[in-house]
Amino acid sequence: MAAAIGAIGLNLLTGTTGQLSLGHAFFLAVGAYGYVWLAGEPGPGLPPLLAMVLAVLLAGAAGGLFSPIAGRLRGVYLGVATLALVFLGHHVMVNAESVTGGFNGRSVPPLEIGGFTFTSADPELTVLGVPFGAEERLWYVGLVLLALVLFTARNLLHGRQGRALAAVRDSEVAAAVLGVPVARYRSAAFVVSSMYAGLAGVLLALAFRGIVPDHFGLALSIDYLVMIVLGGLGSAAGATAGAVFVTALPLLMARYADQLPLVAPAGAAGHPVGPTDAARYLYGAAVILVLLYAPGGLSGLFRRHHGRARARPRPRTASAVPRVRRAAAPDPARDRAPVPATEPKEQTS
Repeated sequence: MAAAIGAIGLNLLTGTTGQLSLGHAFFLAVGAYGYVWLAGEPGPGLPPLLAMVLAVLLAGAAGGLFSPIAGRLRGVYLGVATLALVFLGHHVMVNAESVTGGFNGRSVPPLEIGGFTFTSADPELTVLGVPFGAEERLWYVGLVLLALVLFTARNLLHGRQGRALAAVRDSEVAAAVLGVPVARYRSAAFVVSSMYAGLAGVLLALAFRGIVPDHFGLALSIDYLVMIVLGGLGSAAGATAGAVFVTALPLLMARYADQLPLVAPAGAAGHPVGPTDAARYLYGAAVILVLLYAPGGLSGLFRRHHGRARARPRPRTASAVPRVRRAAAPDPARDRAPVPATEPKEQTS
């Protein structure tokens, strides 16, 4: 769920607005460490729900501070600038030990709302005879948050703001001529994307129960880029599908490592290819195939297949054939044209 939320945020920035970002991991780190510091000790010790909201806002503020730089750069130059955020953030996380815990990181305070804890099995919760432990509770929390993020993202992309962002992506000059404030929309896209990343960072921290700086490196940013490319740029549902693919593949590789050739179980000594490495090779190859044969990603393939299915003519059944009323047989006597009567000619003597 955290991966899907973060992918939707990056898709809004890169897929819809056309701003390349390699620093998504930095904003996830801001959200994660912001929640840990705000809700924990040392720190203000705020209620977990309030700490979550403030951590998301803190990530959005970090995106807003970087947005003036993003407004001046384009393409690869913007990607390199955002890449610098990852290394800068790693340096801060390692050295700001009072906030981040340094190399050893910090434990994550539990998510507790109204006396009910969502990150532990205490108190016990049973629904229809099925026990709900810590993983199940956190999974449903993530599912609810993902549904809210999908709803807001789809409304944004299909509304006036989404059309303005797409116009900025296609041509900034044309968008400015049409009256779109380009700089404002580019900055707003960065802020919203950073807030989504901050929320994803909070969920990642709750899932890990302990965070260290190495969790938020360059590899995480690349993983999110792979998610949106595989899912399809500009599609919130596609970003979700890409996130499911990228996060589920290592788990499947680890589950069936004994049955796969050239893949060793996790922790096996003397074998160069583990489940995580094999998963990266596979979705790297998947990115190449998508770029070559399906630039629209999984969402583009779905739209294409759905369009063909709708365009395919359906067989007509007997009930669908309209009844045609049979015409009566022609009547020769009725259809014969009347012969006009002629007056007898007068005889002359």
